[in-house]
Amino acid sequence: MSKFFKTINFILLPLLLAASWQFLSANKLVNAYLIPAPTKVLAAAAALLKSGALYKHLSISLFRVFAGFGISVCAALPVAFIFYFSSIQKRFFYAIFEFIRAVPPLAMIPLLILWFGLGEASKLAVIVLATFFPVFLNAESGLESVEERWLELAQSLELSFAGKLKHILIPGAMPQIVTGLRLGFGYAWRALLGAELFAAASGIGYLITDAQQMARIDIVFVGIISIGILGLLFDNILHLITSRVMRNSENKD
Repeated sequence: MSKFFKTINFILLPLLLAASWQFLSANKLVNAYLIPAPTKVLAAAAALLKSGALYKHLSISLFRVFAGFGISVCAALPVAFIFYFSSIQKRFFYAIFEFIRAVPPLAMIPLLILWFGLGEASKLAVIVLATFFPVFLNAESGLESVEERWLELAQSLELSFAGKLKHILIPGAMPQIVTGLRLGFGYAWRALLGAELFAAASGIGYLITDAQQMARIDIVFVGIISIGILGLLFDNILHLITSRVMRNSENKD
C-alpha cells in the first residue's frame, strides 16, 4: 500500500505543479518571458525532438557523464581501500587530497582547457574532479565504520584477504558506498553543465546557454526539465541496482 501511495504522489505532484504553472501563465500572473507557459515549453520540446537536436545534445551529455563518473568510481573505490589498509599512504597523501578537494572543479576549467584543449578530455577531467571525492570519502567512511566485532570474527575464522573483503568489509561499507555513488552521480551532472557552459559546442549545457543567448527561455526550460528527469531516472535505477545487489549478497551469506 505504501508503494501505491508513493507512486500516486510521484505522479500527482508533477501534475499539480504543471496545473498551477499553467493557471498562473494563463491568468498572466507571471512574466511570460521569464516563465513561459507549459504549453510553450512542450511545443519547444516537441520541435527539438522532431529535429533530433534534443536527442543529440542529451546523448552527448550522457556519454560525458557516464564516462567521467565511471573513471571516478574506478579510481575512488580502490584508493579508499588502499587508504583503509595503509595508514602510511593515507598520511602521505592526505594534504594533497585535501588541497584538491578544497578547489572547486569549475575553478580548474581554464587550466584544464590549457592542458587538455577544448575536446572531451577537459570536460571529463572536470567531472572526475567533481565526483571523485564524494565516492572516495563515503567509501572510506563506510570501511572505517565497519564494527570491530565483525573484524574480530573474521580474524578468529582466519578468513583470507579476499574472504574478509567479500563477507565483512564490502557488505559493511556498502550502504555508504551506495550513498557516495548517488551523490557522485548528482555532482557529475552539475560539473558537466558547468564545463559545457564554458567550453562546448554540443551537449545539454551548450543547448541551454545557446537558448539563453537567443532569448529562447522555453528551450532553457526544456533543457533544465530534461536534466531533472534524467537525474531522477538514473538515481532510481542506481538505487534499484544497488539494493538488489545488497539483497543478493545478504541472501548468499
